[in-house]
Amino acid sequence: MSYLIRPTYYKAVLNKNETEQGIKVIKDFFQENLATALCLRRVTGPLFVLRGLGINDDLSGRERPVCFPVKDLADAPAEVVHSLAKWKRLTLADHEVKPGYGIYTDMNAIRADEELGNLHSLYVDQWDWERTIRPEDRTIAYLKRTVQSIYAAMKRTEFLVCERFPNLVASLPEELHFIYAEELLQRYPDATAKERERLITKEWGAVFIIGIGGALSNGEPHDMRAPDYDDYSTLAPDGAYPGLNGDLLVWNDVLDCPVELSSMGIRVDKEALLRQLEQSGKQERLELYFHRRLVEGTLPLSIGGGIGQSRLCMLYLRKAHIGEIQASIWSESMRKECAELGIPLI
Repeated sequence: MSYLIRPTYYKAVLNKNETEQGIKVIKDFFQENLATALCLRRVTGPLFVLRGLGINDDLSGRERPVCFPVKDLADAPAEVVHSLAKWKRLTLADHEVKPGYGIYTDMNAIRADEELGNLHSLYVDQWDWERTIRPEDRTIAYLKRTVQSIYAAMKRTEFLVCERFPNLVASLPEELHFIYAEELLQRYPDATAKERERLITKEWGAVFIIGIGGALSNGEPHDMRAPDYDDYSTLAPDGAYPGLNGDLLVWNDVLDCPVELSSMGIRVDKEALLRQLEQSGKQERLELYFHRRLVEGTLPLSIGGGIGQSRLCMLYLRKAHIGEIQASIWSESMRKECAELGIPLI
């Protein structure tokens, strides 16, 4: 079901030609900054993978992948990727990437079950990255340092964009705050997860919520996560709340709502994988290629995530709809209403 946020008195700051120039500036500059900050090298990622290997990301477990038969492989089914969370870890192993270094790629996906709106499209484009780490790096402190490096790259990119296009105004706050999902629940016990995100992001401007996927004290996870890539169940060394992953959200004052720019985390090791598969009742995945390699110890420990390209461009270029950044499919009613609101969809 489509959902459209209708900003009051919206007027695009940049015309279509300037917008296209801005998109290129952002994509070229940010990926170089990200690669330098995290010691990443670019690799080429797949658009689709074979079904049944456990490589495709099943997101929350409800989304249906776009699937098609491959004629030259006896009609073996292939799936358009949802993300490259597991593929990247296999690639780290294949390239024998040492700890402290990693890879990034342009990830393009089709998510046919998305609810279309200002922030959600059938077409997903993000920078997917993965970095090899050591056992002693599997800590909250390491996660936070990595998130801070990514946020600093976002800040540098925003400065460049505002220098290039003086009509644009910077919106990212200087400080990025961290909070556990359980702390957020205790802070707003009567609010839903989405309401809690809105309240904390509006207050702080930029926040990283730690511990996405595991059950909180109310018996519910803050949000759903597949049990076989992020480690959301390992307890912090200080005995605090569990979780070595999280979401980076910033306040979008054009839409007057929080926007998730990145989802990332320290990946499961063997123990966390077995624990989370058991908790979710998905032990049958241990028979799949990816999971067998992880249990056998032939995959490196890693940290990784994705950063939304179109959403980042929306924020910097002060756009009200993701369809102003990328070409996708929208209902005629949404196109008509956007036109009436002064929102020019591509």
